[in-house]
Amino acid sequence: MIDITLQNFEADLINESMQQPVLLDIWAPWCGPCKQLGPVLEKLETAYAGRFKLAKLNSDEQPDIAGQLSQAFGVRSIPFCVLFAGGQPVDGFVGALPESQVREFLDKHVPSAEELAAEEEVEAAEELAADGDSDAALARLQQAVAVDPANDAARIDYVKLLLEQHRPEPARAAWQPLAGKALADARIAALGLWLDAFEQPRRDEATLTAALAANKRDFDARYELAQRRFAAGRFAPAMDELLEIVLRDKGWNDGAARKTYVAILEMMSKPAPKSAGAEAKKGALELTGKSAVASADPVLDQYRRKLSMALF
Repeated sequence: MIDITLQNFEADLINESMQQPVLLDIWAPWCGPCKQLGPVLEKLETAYAGRFKLAKLNSDEQPDIAGQLSQAFGVRSIPFCVLFAGGQPVDGFVGALPESQVREFLDKHVPSAEELAAEEEVEAAEELAADGDSDAALARLQQAVAVDPANDAARIDYVKLLLEQHRPEPARAAWQPLAGKALADARIAALGLWLDAFEQPRRDEATLTAALAANKRDFDARYELAQRRFAAGRFAPAMDELLEIVLRDKGWNDGAARKTYVAILEMMSKPAPKSAGAEAKKGALELTGKSAVASADPVLDQYRRKLSMALF
């Protein structure tokens, strides 16, 4: 638990909520219901064992912050609790609710114990992968998926690393629970196309190159060559072949070349940063901390421009 002031508001509330949910309890020393709710919140912070952080704000001492939040939510009484996640206030409640109702509120927003354990495994996997220990990273991601099978982000990372290690069979089995979400999620769809590239029967590269030397419009051979390179992780050469098809026939094979090209771009891109994805009930407040801007990838930018020029 921490007391929030103007001095530590950004560091200990906004920035901290980017890492884990923070429940802000707005109270006052003269408020009887506040004295009833306070111990309940402190008890739950301990019981939830790191799944959320409790912060307190004395409305008498910090009227500017309390007033802005109260106005945003249309609330004029205390105790008033606001849950912050992803750098934004996302929900709140008013009054000295009983412990059971506070638990119901928290359970809508804070990760479960399984989700938290899976996130810890994913973070460990990211560190191991950055250090070049892909086998250990894979074991961590496998554990994350086992602990929390519904964690799509962990499952996506797991499938991707399996494919990077050229292990399509376990990757297909791990990807299958995601298959129904492919239409709505570009990254899941891209993984599916990468899996397809592994599984298609193919001629050897010399045979395909000879076929293209004889007929540059042999799109079947060119697409097969691109698939070989995609499966091998040779992304840029694969896109070069796909671009040749798009330049000559944009709609060939129901747009297969374009779709595969876009899938490769997706696999080369870093995943979008995690976000709470929610806003305050009365609209988003301008309380966010500084957002990180991902550095540009010149290769990605180059191939995006090439596709755009080919299509338009």
